[in-house]
Amino acid sequence: MSFPTHRPRRLRTTPAMRRLTAEHRLAASELILPAFIREGLTEPNPIASMPGVQQHTADTLKRAASEAVELGVGGIMLFGIPAVRDAAGSASLDPDGVLNKAIRDVRAEVGDDLVIMSDVCLDEFTDHGHCGVLDAHGYVDNDATLEIYGRMAVAQAEAGAHVLGPSGMMDGQIGVIRQALEDAGHTNTAVVAYAAKYASAFYGPFREAVDSQLKGDRRTYQMDAANRREAILEVELDLAEGADMVMVKPAMSYLDILADVAAMSSVPVAAYQISGEYSMIEAAAANGWIDRRAAITESVLGIKRAGANMVLTYWASELAGWLKES
Repeated sequence: MSFPTHRPRRLRTTPAMRRLTAEHRLAASELILPAFIREGLTEPNPIASMPGVQQHTADTLKRAASEAVELGVGGIMLFGIPAVRDAAGSASLDPDGVLNKAIRDVRAEVGDDLVIMSDVCLDEFTDHGHCGVLDAHGYVDNDATLEIYGRMAVAQAEAGAHVLGPSGMMDGQIGVIRQALEDAGHTNTAVVAYAAKYASAFYGPFREAVDSQLKGDRRTYQMDAANRREAILEVELDLAEGADMVMVKPAMSYLDILADVAAMSSVPVAAYQISGEYSMIEAAAANGWIDRRAAITESVLGIKRAGANMVLTYWASELAGWLKES
């Protein structure tokens, strides 16, 4: 290439030129809003470590879902926080429990205008905070947990979830859930596999968001941050078990993993911009160190550029509003 014949800056001269030649774009329909509902609240409860995010009441959750529809957001991922927990997370199976009721409420509010996703995991429901039941040695019992996941999945499908999100990283969870759904007649209920979910330091604020009871860590079942090839194995296994979509979590510190998965996946790929990623940007912006709107937009665009077909982000509705303005 020779200068001045080649001047790449010619395609950056004006905003209109940059829009015309942009390789990647954000769309509200590709955004998914994670939302928390806590049993027993009469008013929404702000989450201190996630400014702008709250634990919802039934009414405020329905309003958030309706707003998401109006803004063109693609989906909502629901997390429930029960009033009572036990070692087996039994509140997760209650048809009238906080999460299953929230699914029904949101489905009644927005119908099929928003893809309703729900978290199939026990960590919010157990008194020890792990994603599965524990054996006599305090180790998460993979196979005993799978049986509960299958029942949870059916309960959430019956409540009206369009997509189920098993996030516990138990071996074989997708196959067990898919079979349970088929046996119960929920053949159209989709599954998004948290296929490559890493044990990350960036989950901290989420622990407050769901009032986690966890002591210790989840490194015996979530992936090691040092491993890259292993993510492909996890995705391949979930695809073989029937995953309709796959997810990489976290997003911003794992863009290499996301790019690898996007290059090989035969199904749509999601990425979760998690609580710590959200809180870091909010904190820096609150201190005046970065431009908040520009940083939010760039961070989500980077996830899209790395290969995500859809992005779970706590800014989904706000970002969708900005996209609508422009």
